[in-house]
Amino acid sequence: MLKVGIIGVGTVGTSVAEILRDNADVISARAGVDIVVKSGVVKNLSKERGLDIIITDNVDDVLEDGEIDIVVELMGGVDEPFEVVKRALNAGKAVVTANKALLAYHRYELQEIAQNIAFEYEASVAGGIPIINALRDGLSANHIESIMGIMNGTCNYMMTEMTNNGVSYDAILKEAQELGYAEADPTFDVGGFDAAHKLLILASIAYGIDAKPEDILIEGIDNVRSEDIAFAKEFGYAIKLLGIAKKDGDEVELRVHACLIKQEEMIAKIDGVMNAISVVGDKVGETLYYGAGAGGDATASAVVANIIDIARSGKSTPMLGFNRPMEGSQLRLKQSANIVSKYYLRVNVSDKAGVLAKLTKIYETHNISIETMLQRPAENESANLLISTHEAKESDIQAMINELEALDFVNARPVMIRIV
Repeated sequence: MLKVGIIGVGTVGTSVAEILRDNADVISARAGVDIVVKSGVVKNLSKERGLDIIITDNVDDVLEDGEIDIVVELMGGVDEPFEVVKRALNAGKAVVTANKALLAYHRYELQEIAQNIAFEYEASVAGGIPIINALRDGLSANHIESIMGIMNGTCNYMMTEMTNNGVSYDAILKEAQELGYAEADPTFDVGGFDAAHKLLILASIAYGIDAKPEDILIEGIDNVRSEDIAFAKEFGYAIKLLGIAKKDGDEVELRVHACLIKQEEMIAKIDGVMNAISVVGDKVGETLYYGAGAGGDATASAVVANIIDIARSGKSTPMLGFNRPMEGSQLRLKQSANIVSKYYLRVNVSDKAGVLAKLTKIYETHNISIETMLQRPAENESANLLISTHEAKESDIQAMINELEALDFVNARPVMIRIV
């Protein structure tokens, strides 16, 4: 019999305990051993959870319990969970976590500590979608050429409602908060940080890149408005918040931002709170993984799957999937300023003669070629110029935006969305 201790018996932790209890017959058959939850750690002892396990508010009751074989960390946060997981590993206990923020900052340190002790984290990326195992095991014979995906269900739900039903950004954000998809402070989701944490984990498995969130390009959907969606529709695009990892020679691009993506692409068709991740391998080609990216049961399903894996093997493969440096240690992170893309810009200008000619001249000065341009009336005797470009360098686009913002006939900082 394997005994489990859960640190953080909230929505997901409760669901983990319930799955291990309710599906004990099939789980024991697949694991080859009975698995039971012995105890759980909570912050609020007075809350009823309906579980027949020992409940405590002291992590030592789990970490120092010699009977507990596997510690499931579901606390959230970074620093405190890092100390808890280190203690568990140093005590020789296997660890399963769903904590993407912890791994975004400490995955390499934890791999070094874990060595041959099982450390699993499938639920940290895309909820119930088995993307970690797919990358680490199923695609291990491939050089990974790219990863691109919808990794935040909140943003995808909001963009779906804005696109399909014409709901404004402010209205759909409020609705998402009321439905529990977005927090009272939604920055972590709509600012792209949640997706960035997940992308960093996947990029480590695919490329061995040790980057922190501060090292990569992260933007959200908070500047997307109905004008941008209308432009996208007119030219056959959908707008999605995407996490993108792409190998370019001996460099790897890592970026999270809103994208215009052709409507015929499979990723563009993913609506609502669902997640989807495309992985392109040099031998297998494109594979696509789709499913529920959040929610107590979906995330808990991935946690329990990791527990079963540990029960079967007794130890894990290397945590990030490699025993020696990836790609001969040749890959390095591409600087965001050097990324090359097509771009869409919305520029609000005073509606008067000569503005368009001056604007076009500035584009030429920064070596940026215009592909399409639309003019739409806006409020207060102004107009929105909706412009898409041919491929350009990120640094040139940013320099041009800064110059445009300083002009007296440009009424606000131009909004830019990259085109995939």
